Amino acid sequence: MRKTFIKTLIELAENDKSIYLLCGDIGFNVLEEFADKFPRQFINCGIAEQNMMGVAAGLAISGKKVYVYSIIPFVTVRCLEQIKNDVCFRNLDVKIVGYATGFSYGAQGTTHHAIEDVGILRSLPNMTILSPADLAEEKELILQSYQTKNPTYIRLDKGGKEKIYNLESDIIIAKPSVIKEGKDGVIIATGSSVEQGINIIKKLEQIGYDFKLISMHTLKPIDSSSLLKEIEGQKLVFTIEEHNVIGGLGSCVAEILLANGVNNVIFKSIGICDKYPDLVGEQDYLRVYCGIDEDSIYQQIIKRLKV
Repeated sequence: MRKTFIKTLIELAENDKSIYLLCGDIGFNVLEEFADKFPRQFINCGIAEQNMMGVAAGLAISGKKVYVYSIIPFVTVRCLEQIKNDVCFRNLDVKIVGYATGFSYGAQGTTHHAIEDVGILRSLPNMTILSPADLAEEKELILQSYQTKNPTYIRLDKGGKEKIYNLESDIIIAKPSVIKEGKDGVIIATGSSVEQGINIIKKLEQIGYDFKLISMHTLKPIDSSSLLKEIEGQKLVFTIEEHNVIGGLGSCVAEILLANGVNNVIFKSIGICDKYPDLVGEQDYLRVYCGIDEDSIYQQIIKRLKV
């Protein structure tokens, strides 16, 4: 996904010399192309992410359009105070690009896991949060967010397939994208979990269930009326994500259902329990350990179907 980000940013920078890219001494073999083409618009701030966010704010105040790139924990939690006070408080045009969602860096341990970022940044006023599922969705969201002038967080998966689904409807920030229609329930997923949702729905079809699938590529803001319209008539609503169950996609959807008095659905948020894994391992291993692999999610849905 980071290669698509850089290619798209280069396309934009060809016609916009106000674009600046900042990094925290990371992204080698990916960011060089931008740095070579636009050396005066690229700054390696070193392993000093808090300072980097302050530099980004200063550039934005002077009229630059700034993109800040690093691994998710280092570009979000490490410099949260600067994001809050320097960027969001002033509502500056800074785009924070975080790489490697969830357990992408599983073997590196909790310091490199990205399982709280949405919940933390979603609480900051003025912040937009985007979580693309594939490269096609990613590019469209980057192009649309380029047109905005508020703080934006774009969370990128470490992998990223070119196109994992055929989307007939337009991809629009804040609006849910319907991947597949269905009448027996709806699965709402975000980021890398969308691919899981596709595979789970295929398994459900094999035993006679017809589920709807929604890609929630925008986690803030969410067009509540559009989401409620897509949920209308469904009795079962599931959210799946590689993020803490507190503060992420599940919380977003639950808040909307509660605020609008929707009480005629069975709702289940599937994500990482509110604890840190007490071991390390690759992403697939940690997904199984935390019960968010495809089979575990499938079994949780089947259990609800049989109630």
